[in-house]
Amino acid sequence: MAQEETIEYVKTGETYSYWRIVFKKLRKHRIATISFIFLLIIIAMTVLAKPLSFGNDPYTYIPSVPWSERVELAPPGPGHILGFDSMGRDVWSRLLYGGRISLFVGIFCSLLDGLFSFLIGAIGGYFGGRIDEFLMRFTDIMLSIPILPIMIVLSAVIRGSLFTIILIISAFGWMQGARLVRGETLKVKNEDFIQASHAIGLSTGRIVAVQVLPNILAPLIVTMTIAVSANIITEASLSFLGVGIREPTPSWGNMLNGAQAYLISAPWLVWWPGFAIFVSTLAFNFFGDGLRDAMDPKLYR
Repeated sequence: MAQEETIEYVKTGETYSYWRIVFKKLRKHRIATISFIFLLIIIAMTVLAKPLSFGNDPYTYIPSVPWSERVELAPPGPGHILGFDSMGRDVWSRLLYGGRISLFVGIFCSLLDGLFSFLIGAIGGYFGGRIDEFLMRFTDIMLSIPILPIMIVLSAVIRGSLFTIILIISAFGWMQGARLVRGETLKVKNEDFIQASHAIGLSTGRIVAVQVLPNILAPLIVTMTIAVSANIITEASLSFLGVGIREPTPSWGNMLNGAQAYLISAPWLVWWPGFAIFVSTLAFNFFGDGLRDAMDPKLYR
């Protein structure tokens, strides 16, 4: 199927470009396209949190509302479309500002994971020998560690801020990507263009950055995209357990943590952050699946 599509693009007179074919295939993947649109909407809403929050500050106690005797756990009403939490703060504004934190953690941790994966996997695969043996055994040790309990302990000891949470999640998220990068590097390093680069005197760093990286970029991008959803869930889990992003800074995870005591009396406190986590992680997974199909290397076969 990939071969037929490639021939069709050539017959139409278009440039035979890998990334152009990827873009065309991605546009034809309806679920991935819809997921990407959802992600753009979610990210835009969090970026525009201030104008979309109707002037409500996520940290400020609202003194009174006309439709409820008490503001704490008051239901939704005009100007406060998702109601109030147990401390009298607007849930809608906290959901938007919390999305900034959760999405930033998910995306930035994915970028760090991709960087670590590339460095460790490419160095091990390219140089081989004892360096590869050491890096892969270190990767195996990291894979054998029970990650979530260690993260909980580290977050509790270090007292999680945004910066420390990002470092902790990134420190345990690169191993699978490193193995993938190593495998792809082993395939590439013996190709003729790599040997030609050595022959003309290019440095090892330049060869890895200019010749190896572009040829392993596709699977690495797919891995990083899918990893965003896992990072969002990890941050939400740590925050839900009380060792992640801490109050009063909102995140979807600590909003769930604060709502667990009010499942019956104020269920909307659970619905919205849970729904936000569900939709965003599902969208990243569907988009990653579509990206994986679009970047199938069989396009060139």
